[in-house]
Amino acid sequence: MPIETRIHGAGGTVSQTAVDLGAEVVAVPVRSGPAAPAAEVAASLPFTLDELLALHQAKGEPGEIVATQVRVGDRVRELLLYGVGEAAPADLRRAGAALARRGRGRTALVAGVPDGDLAAFVEGALLASYEFRIGAAPPKKALGTLAVLTEAGPGADAPAIELGTARARATALARDLANTPSGEKDPSWLAAEAERVAGESGLTVRVRGEKELADEGFGGLLAVGGGSARPPRLIELAYDPGDAGGSSPRHVVLVGKGITFDSGGLSLKPNEGMKTMKTDMAGGAAVIAVMSALRALGVRARVTGLVAAAENMPSGSAMRPGDVITHYGGTTSEVLNTDAEGRLVLADALAYADARLDPDAVVDVATLTGAAKVALGLKHAALFASDDALAEELTRAGAAAGEPVWRLPLVEEYRAAIDSDVADVNNIGRGGYGGGSITAALFLREFAGGRPWAHLDIAGPGRSTSEDAEITRGATGYGARLLLDWLTA
Repeated sequence: MPIETRIHGAGGTVSQTAVDLGAEVVAVPVRSGPAAPAAEVAASLPFTLDELLALHQAKGEPGEIVATQVRVGDRVRELLLYGVGEAAPADLRRAGAALARRGRGRTALVAGVPDGDLAAFVEGALLASYEFRIGAAPPKKALGTLAVLTEAGPGADAPAIELGTARARATALARDLANTPSGEKDPSWLAAEAERVAGESGLTVRVRGEKELADEGFGGLLAVGGGSARPPRLIELAYDPGDAGGSSPRHVVLVGKGITFDSGGLSLKPNEGMKTMKTDMAGGAAVIAVMSALRALGVRARVTGLVAAAENMPSGSAMRPGDVITHYGGTTSEVLNTDAEGRLVLADALAYADARLDPDAVVDVATLTGAAKVALGLKHAALFASDDALAEELTRAGAAAGEPVWRLPLVEEYRAAIDSDVADVNNIGRGGYGGGSITAALFLREFAGGRPWAHLDIAGPGRSTSEDAEITRGATGYGARLLLDWLTA
């Protein structure tokens, strides 16, 4: 669902902008300390801003808000003193989110913003305004307009506002795709959404249906999707930067897990385990979202996005424990657990990328293992990589984008855990090894070829049960901003 809040730069003073817009709320930033800034909008108050901060024992922490009333023009408006910490990107992202939430139900809010990463502030405000709802409208609508004033002025602010808006809207698209109920969202629906995005974003698209998948040997996708009445798809999106990429642009392939619903198959999940499985295609959603923003952000690399989409359901035609799958390219895997299905569809896409697309680097994104959540919790994604430079680039991008990762090892001694008696590999690690996220990554490595490859297990941060800064309940869109930051670096 589109983010309704609009952000634009403004000149002049906070007071005059509030009068011009009819804004009900004005906001002044407070750095750590706290030290109240000189604020013309507070001139009519019978006390100083320092006294107000002292009364509330405010500290200027990012996201902290102290409120009072002030007369501006011919009416009383709400005055917010909002904490920005040290005005680092993460601080401004959290501060923008806090203002947007406080502004719900208001038509306009005017905020002074300190020098710093304005794009991060914009991103935080817009993503905190996101809401996915089916049915009646929420009691309070999202803030209508957020006007920002910086020392640089509206002309200089425009590129940062455009950048923050583009990243936020891509993330919102990823959230929308993942939040859509699975009754509506099957592989063909996801493919149609990818085709729509391609048309709007200057991409080319190819969707392989069941017959093409069979003809070309995509055995993992066919096996995982075989239990559903709604057959699988392989979605391929391509972005070409044209002259902007130079004579020989770098080629990056992004691969996303697109399990539109995961019942566990014949290795059936309990009911509680299925409730969030509409978001099991969050990796695929992130890939589609990244592809949607590449042209607007002027990315110079050539990028191909692959989304392996299937619905994992139990039925008479479902894959069974003990089955052996022949993946794209001929590698075989023994199915020991049908609920370890994400790696089976990713294997096909990775093998295809290696054999046919000749990429300089491959990154896959997936809500893959509960083990990653156990290891790292709900804020960090697990990063595995065959290439140190690629791992460092992704780690830096995640830190800058507010989507942190933690690199875990590809432990060679654990490779024996996925040895099979009848196939090249098992789809789940044997007992006695542990490290479920590691053995899953080792399985994927079998199909990635010898080129630089990274795997992002986003099972923890891919969905949230609460609001926190720019994160909203449900799908978070995790991975979209990280990958965009990496591709635009």
